Amino acid sequence: MRSIPLNFAAHMAEGTTTLCHCWKLIRQDGHTFGFTDHDRDLAFGGTIFTARSGLEAAEATAELGFAVGGGEVAGALMSAGLTEDDISSGRYDDASVETWLVNWSNVEERLLLDIGSIGEIRRADGSFVAELRGVMHRLDEERGRLFRATCSADLGDAKCGVNLSSTAYADTGTVTRTDGALGIVASDIGFADNWCTGGKLTWLTGDNAGLSVEIKVHRAINGVDEFDLWQRAPQAIKVGDTFRVTAGCDKTHGMCRRKFNNIVNFRGFPHMPGNDFIIRMPQQGEPGLDGGSFFK
Repeated sequence: MRSIPLNFAAHMAEGTTTLCHCWKLIRQDGHTFGFTDHDRDLAFGGTIFTARSGLEAAEATAELGFAVGGGEVAGALMSAGLTEDDISSGRYDDASVETWLVNWSNVEERLLLDIGSIGEIRRADGSFVAELRGVMHRLDEERGRLFRATCSADLGDAKCGVNLSSTAYADTGTVTRTDGALGIVASDIGFADNWCTGGKLTWLTGDNAGLSVEIKVHRAINGVDEFDLWQRAPQAIKVGDTFRVTAGCDKTHGMCRRKFNNIVNFRGFPHMPGNDFIIRMPQQGEPGLDGGSFFK
């Protein structure tokens, strides 16, 4: 059962209330923003909740048990609040959101309604609607180690152990030609053809500095490197922008052994039978179905 502060309960018991909604948004990078649907700015808890954002509650739902509740907030894309470039760049993905019901005439009288996170954000004609997901949606996420044929680690993380700061697996380059969004050309990266396919490209300078994207295809021909990216850059890529690329890994046993010499840290199960083996009918007299190892 939710505990309601006594001062807030007393205000609710009055004949007239002066209530508004406030939202405190905390991005994954630690940046904090405050918004309110009141007509002037409010401040509490070390955060200023701006009224200039044009933010308002669009929908709210509550569910029993383990069902995922949540809601929506709507507003205008303004420089004082959420911007379309920041949203396209993924800066608000899975950001934490606190929803408050506040007495705007005395902000000490307030009630925390919910804590959730940003889900889908829909944008059109200079406005947006952001989905708010309740904490129960975390139960739908995969947690822990997965048992599968491919490696469950990410290249370069603590479980993998590959040093991506090594020049054998990472290099920097400068854009010499680009379509401005999904394709770039650079020179003298120093890697073999296809070496960075499936790897990561991180922008070091330019309008996209600090953002990372996966590499769809890497082609190296006669000292010229071409990169096709999986995701369109939120800002136009320009000639002269610099970037860092890392080697790609398809998480297979063979690539871990040949390309990275890191088989001791491989975290997959390459000998696990696949679906075809499991569902096929056994044949009379077929060897190898006695419960023993297939790979002696």
